[in-house]
This record gives sequence, structure tokens and C-alpha cells, in this order.
Amino acid sequence: MIRFGTGGWRAIIADDFTKENIRLLTAGLCRLMEKEGHAGTEVCVGYDRRFLAKESAHWAAEVLAGSGYRVVMVNRSSPTPLIMYTVKTRNMPYGMMVTASHNPAIYNGIKVFTAGGRDADETVTGKIEAEIDQISPADVKSMEYDEAVSAGIVREENPTNQYIDSILSMVDADAIKRAQLKIALDPMYGVSETSLKTILLTCRCDVSVIHDRHDTLFGGKLPAPNASTLVPLSHFVTDNYCDLGIATDGDADRIGVIDGQGNFVHPNALLTLLYYYLVKYRGWTGPCVRNNSTTHLLDRVAEGLGQKCYEVPVGFKYISAKMTETDAVIGGESSGGLTVRGHISGKDGIYAAALLAEMLAVTGKSLSALFKEITDQYGELSYLEADFTMTEARKAELRAQIYEGTLCPDFGREVARVTRGDGCKVYFADGGWVICRFSGTEPLLRMAAESESREAAQESIEAWRRLLSL
Repeated sequence: MIRFGTGGWRAIIADDFTKENIRLLTAGLCRLMEKEGHAGTEVCVGYDRRFLAKESAHWAAEVLAGSGYRVVMVNRSSPTPLIMYTVKTRNMPYGMMVTASHNPAIYNGIKVFTAGGRDADETVTGKIEAEIDQISPADVKSMEYDEAVSAGIVREENPTNQYIDSILSMVDADAIKRAQLKIALDPMYGVSETSLKTILLTCRCDVSVIHDRHDTLFGGKLPAPNASTLVPLSHFVTDNYCDLGIATDGDADRIGVIDGQGNFVHPNALLTLLYYYLVKYRGWTGPCVRNNSTTHLLDRVAEGLGQKCYEVPVGFKYISAKMTETDAVIGGESSGGLTVRGHISGKDGIYAAALLAEMLAVTGKSLSALFKEITDQYGELSYLEADFTMTEARKAELRAQIYEGTLCPDFGREVARVTRGDGCKVYFADGGWVICRFSGTEPLLRMAAESESREAAQESIEAWRRLLSL
């Protein structure tokens, strides 16, 4: 079965991520495009550095070509945002990226993008799944990759320059040049180095890079920029007196940050900082958007600036849609994905990094000083997370109770309201909250909580853990 989660279709290599399933998924997309009146149109295909990624992109291109579609194949491992940018700027109806983003190395997958460079929403992915269910492997048409290239049906291109120039046009490059920042990069063995290093060097930053080789095992670690995986970057920043450390996940759509003192800057703080900077220092106006597992400090900042913060379910497609609907300044999530008005509608760790450099250059302040400027005005909140591995049987058992039933702990605190649209989120009368939901990309039950005190946030998670016997 091929089923899309919150971040595309992901599966274990040689289990469900197989050549046959890649061909079936692509054939399903081809049938949908034909029904939507896009027969023979141009589709962009890209891939990252994961095992079998390039070969998988070529298998997808063969099916597209065999079904009469023209393919723009990005001819080197590339960031996911580059593919989204290409879909948007060339007015393509769809695009495909072979990646499993931040998942473990044994996974690979495919993200599908729609017109404007957006993540395909549930309506689109549901239609693709319905088409796949009607196809057998024998129904799949294809054309050999080299033959399609020779015939001009598949064109190998590298749109990186246009993407880089677009980002440079949206940041204050002169301010960054004057600041002469010293920055350490950690692409986590992924695909951000070329684009991000080029942008920062163009802005005259002093740039050093670690973990830049092609390693399909990602150094034996999860290619997700979090506090535990960025310890080497933290040491590099402090040992080399850098102003900033920047990391991106495997396909470069998420960002992780180390400040000049070697401290990990949580994505919640980063999202709040960038929104505050864009409104307070750049003078932009407009709301912001976050998912249901991201800090409510963003709500306080928005209200204090005379704006509004909107909450949506987990999945960047929901953030993108709400941003378009409300003309929001910024949208993001607690896992390090964010985007800004005027750029692509999806996550972009590379653009976020460039904007971060601008923020330091323009304000002349450190990240900690800027965040203190925020918390002095709006207070501080303690945010905690916990993940629990789930078997499919246990997941099925709990899902109905958490999402649709009445299962909820006694927290010993006044509850203002409870929502169950995307897991179970409890909003407390004192402004704290806790959420319990299943990951859409990994076999995990995720919890997050936020309160005025760390103890209260921890107890909220513990209440769920005790109730579920985890």
C-alpha cells in the first residue's frame, strides 16, 4: 500500500520503497494529471543524497516520459526547496522530489508538489492514492531514461543559480556584508552546502563547513537538526569563535541553529525571533501561522505587535494554505520548518538561514540578546517534547481513543477546552497546553507541552504517559 503522510510518502528501502512502488506512484500521478487536463505538460523531478535517490528519480522520469509528460530532471542532488521553487517559477502543475527528509537512513520517499510549489494537500494525495489502487504493475507505461533524454522528453537542468539569486534578492546582502559574520555550516551530509555556502560567501561571510561529504548513512545519526545531533556543530562554533552555527536536515527544508555561545536555539525560539524581526525591524505587517505543536509565545508576540497568530494541524500544507488565506508574514513548526511571505509556500532551511544572518547583521545583536528583548516584553514559556515508538497494533488501538473518543487524563488543572482534530490537544485555563498525536511520517506517538513552569509542562506529559502505560 502506498499512503501519503504529513510529509509525502515514506517507506523503508527494499520493504515498501521499491522500484515497483515508485513506478506505481508516478503512474497514479500521471493518471490524475490527465484527468485534470494536464496531459503532456512539464513536470520537475529532483532527488537528494539518500540511497537509491538518483535511481528512483530516474525511474519516476521513465514513467512520466512513457505517459507522454515532459520532464525537467534536476541533474544533481538538490534541496527540496529548489524543486518547489522550480515548480512555482515555471508554472508547472506538479513536481516530485525523492527524499525522506529527516527520517532515518533506512527510509526513502517521494514528496509531491502542486502548482505554486506547494506541498500536495490531503485532497490531492487522496486522489493519487485512489488512482494507484486501480493500477497494476503491468499497466505502467515507461520509456528508458537515456532514450527519453536523447529524444528531448527528459531535459537535465540545474536551476540552482536562479534559486540562489532569488534568495539573495530577498535579503539585505549589503547589511550582511558589513557585518562580516563568521558562520559554521553543518549540512548533516545532506544537500544544502552548495546553495547556502554560495549565498553566505556572496554576502562576504567567513564560512566553515563540517559533515559535507556524501554519506547515505548520515554519519550514523538521524539527519534532523536538533539539540543532540548538533553537538559537534556546537563544539565547532565555540572552538572557532563563530557568530553562528547553521544546520539543515537531509533535504534542506528544515533548519537548526547554534548561537555564538554554543547553545542550541530551539525552532520555537527561531520562529518567534524571525517573526518579531520582520514586523519590528523590517516593518512588515500581517499575522503568523503555526501548527498545533508549536509554541504559544508566538501568539503573545503577534498580539503584542497588533497582529494575530493562527493555529493549524501538523503538516506544512496546512501552514501554506493558511498563510495564503491570511497573507501571513511567516509560518512554521516546532521541528524547524518555516517559510516567509513572498518566497515559496513550503519549508526552506536555506532561505531561513540567509534571513537569520540578515537579522544578526541589521540588529547588531546576538540571538540571546534578541530573544531576551522578546521575553522581557512577553514573558517566557517552558516547552517540552516526548516521543514513544508504536507498533501498528498499538497505534490502531490508541488512535480511535485519542482522536475520536473521550480518552484524556485528569491533569489536576482547570481545562479550558479540548480539540481532537489532529490528536488530542488540551488547552488549560492558565494558558498552558499539551498535545498527544501520532506522527504522520514515523511510527511514533508524539507529545508536546508548554506552561509557565517546566514542572507543569512535564507533569502534563507524565499524565498522558501514565494513562497510556508508556
